Amino acid sequence: LGNRSILGDPRDPEMQRRLNLKIKYRESFRPFAPSVLEEFVDEWFEGFVDSPYMSLIAYLKEEHRLRLEPTVETDSIARINQRRSIVPAVTHLDYSARLQVVDRLTNPSYHRLIDAFRSLTGVPMLINTSFNVRGEPIVESPLDAVRCFSNTEMDFLQIGNFWLRKEDQDERALRSFESMVRED
Repeated sequence: LGNRSILGDPRDPEMQRRLNLKIKYRESFRPFAPSVLEEFVDEWFEGFVDSPYMSLIAYLKEEHRLRLEPTVETDSIARINQRRSIVPAVTHLDYSARLQVVDRLTNPSYHRLIDAFRSLTGVPMLINTSFNVRGEPIVESPLDAVRCFSNTEMDFLQIGNFWLRKEDQDERALRSFESMVRED
């Protein structure tokens, strides 16, 4: 988890919708799981949760929740689309989240990445979702990763020390990269 993943900013109110519709190709309302630094879990979620594999849920602490605007009870779309917290892309309707707790010893490079995000934003978590689109298996090779990147609206792709930025790519460059990856 965190090594073959699609990552995103949990603070962005459009991120959940964008990831669902333009990358995962599934219903726009489905929330994503946060990868949270172990040393900050208690500041953000109620009760201690040791969940390195996204197998447990926890509830967002009150201080990170937003006051909900009243909606008509029958307007379920408006209710679903209300921003519930300062990390809306990972907050379920009931303020729960399916956590992955990341500790420094188990996954030091992923921990450093999340900690760098925390240093910039004050938020010690990233969205983490499987690196695949609806109906497809998780990517298993660099070639799979490049194909998934090429066929979705992902912004960046990192494979080892290589970074691709979508806006810098054209179809010919991506095909060239695919053939280079295929040869290795």
